[in-house]
Amino acid sequence: MAAAIVPLSDLLSLVSDPCRVDPRGSYPNLGIYSFARGVFGKPPIDGAQTSATTLYRVRSGQFIYSRLFAFEGAYAIVPEEMDGVFVSNEYPTFDVDQDHLLPRYLYWLFQRRDVWRQVAVGAKGMGDRRQRVHPDKVLSCRIDLPSLGDQRRIVEKLDRVAALVDDRRNAIEAAERETQALLLKAFQRAIDGAPLRPMAEVAPLVRREVEIEATREYTEIGVRSFYNGIFHRRTMLGSEFSWQSLFWVKEGDLVFSNLMAWERAIAVAEAHDEGTVGNHRMLTCEVNPKLATPGFLMAYFRTYEGFSSIVGHSPGTIARNKTLSSKKLPTILVPTPPLETQKWFDRLRAKAQEARTIRANTAQDVDALIPAMLHEIFDGRAKAA
Repeated sequence: MAAAIVPLSDLLSLVSDPCRVDPRGSYPNLGIYSFARGVFGKPPIDGAQTSATTLYRVRSGQFIYSRLFAFEGAYAIVPEEMDGVFVSNEYPTFDVDQDHLLPRYLYWLFQRRDVWRQVAVGAKGMGDRRQRVHPDKVLSCRIDLPSLGDQRRIVEKLDRVAALVDDRRNAIEAAERETQALLLKAFQRAIDGAPLRPMAEVAPLVRREVEIEATREYTEIGVRSFYNGIFHRRTMLGSEFSWQSLFWVKEGDLVFSNLMAWERAIAVAEAHDEGTVGNHRMLTCEVNPKLATPGFLMAYFRTYEGFSSIVGHSPGTIARNKTLSSKKLPTILVPTPPLETQKWFDRLRAKAQEARTIRANTAQDVDALIPAMLHEIFDGRAKAA
């Protein structure tokens, strides 16, 4: 078959290998990652527990997708290690005419967001999160079909670069793990034998109440979970805040979200946060510069021991009731080695952050490489045609 633009219906055949569920059986199962990241093994389906009466066996080399998540790239080729596993009828499966189309070429083609969009146009439910894509939409998708030799060369090129990208990404992740381990070791060295003092002494809770002016604008903050910093939620006129109390935030404050501290919503206010405001849920602690640095205290609350002290002072058994007590926060004990030791650790942490930033930029460049190649290869072929 010469290079041409052809519908996938010329190259794929919708197949079904049904298996009646035996209550005594156990059925290996797979799922499909969104954004074309392949398949993953799911816990086996227990025949006695599932409500399904029929499951469908898939084979390696088949093209498969999720009806529900096709709009965000849940397409894959079944790998050899998943040969013979089972899926529900939410996962349409196709045999590939390998005399004309390499499964791996199809895999790379469906790495592209514009292909997902092309397939999803007109799918039922478009516009919400339950937009199932019918197999007919997939089969009607038209693709550029070069010769098998050209397909093979394209696949080899992309696979070779993908392997290099994976190696680089793994090296970046390994370097990050090593950095974190070294920082933790340095921190433990810094606090070894250090006296423990209560937060009331080291970083007391302060409430700098705002006298709200109706015509003045105020920027309100929140704290992201998992130590992901402070964010500016909204900027509004004082008249829109008149129903609640607000408190000034200063650079260097250690800020806890009392509702989400159990989920690591803890941060240090930076220079650009100076002059923002927090509501009563934001617990701002002003660090005593004679006893501690904000960065060092933050480092402590990122450790297992430090975070455990937060959880231990957050009564409640479920998320919405697990609130960090403003009365208990000041009683938390924190290590206070000499200031010079804390500043030494802060400098070490700053150098680690510089390295992390460089690695993050490198990771972005690495992640952008494959999409750029896909654009060059497939769009270049389309223009040439």
